[in-house]
Amino acid sequence: MHVEIRKVGAGRKFYLAHAYRKRGKVVKLRVYLGANLSPDVVVENRRKAEGRLQHRIDASVAISDPFETVLSAAELEELKALEARGEVAIKHLSELDWRNFTEAFTFDTNAIEGSTILREEVEDILERGKWPDKPKAEISETYGVANAIAHLRKTREHVSIPLLLELHRIVFLNSKPYAGKFRARGVEVAVADAYGNVIHRGAPSTQVRKLLRRLVDWYGQNKDGYSPLVLAAIVHNQFENIHPFQDGNGRVGRLLLNNILLKHGLPPLNIELHNRREYYAALQAYERKHDVRPTIELMLKEYRALKKLFGTG
Repeated sequence: MHVEIRKVGAGRKFYLAHAYRKRGKVVKLRVYLGANLSPDVVVENRRKAEGRLQHRIDASVAISDPFETVLSAAELEELKALEARGEVAIKHLSELDWRNFTEAFTFDTNAIEGSTILREEVEDILERGKWPDKPKAEISETYGVANAIAHLRKTREHVSIPLLLELHRIVFLNSKPYAGKFRARGVEVAVADAYGNVIHRGAPSTQVRKLLRRLVDWYGQNKDGYSPLVLAAIVHNQFENIHPFQDGNGRVGRLLLNNILLKHGLPPLNIELHNRREYYAALQAYERKHDVRPTIELMLKEYRALKKLFGTG
């Protein structure tokens, strides 16, 4: 954002402006600050206008939630442009690629949820059966995530309630007594940040199965109409909004995202631990503003990062 001054006759008009590139063209947004202002007033008016301009910036680059409304032609074109810059391509992965991905994904997806097992310890556990001095539940979930990835490579299911239950069962088989079971009636969940602030509340337990059936139906109706990245982003984000399990929703949601990509011939991707803040921000942008763009951009960012892991960078 910057202050722009326009001369009008003998006077001057002040604007708070922001320029960005969209589909190859420069777009400029402005908020009027006033005319013939003193420096102090310019500073004060700018402070008051920044929120309004940021709102316009966010709205101008947002991509609507296709779960709620059909995407416009302009939004579809914007998605094509984004995906082209992400250089996403169908790729056959070798067994070495899969091993490297499994270890990276297992570490990051568990670490996002608080696991203390280190990256090199994941390799020791999965490749050598060497257990570190860490909680047994975390070791079990290391095996569980790796086994769930192996399951995704074999299953023909895209999105279904049985698949969700099976993924949860595999990951938490030896660490949670409710593995493979949705929240019971009366069990409600909330997600808090590191400071204890509630940032998301799951759907009421009585609505979980109904909302999941709606999500499964939406995917079935749209899996041949939208790009795989859009499908994966929407299903993942809606799943996280529902939060059907008492715990483990993040890990199952990220597995589900990858299952959709794989079933459409795309390589899997990994949400890295150091991008956790961006990941949560994307989820909140979707939940609060119905904007899928931050999720798509993060997915493309992670695809670019994986090129080195797969030996193509």
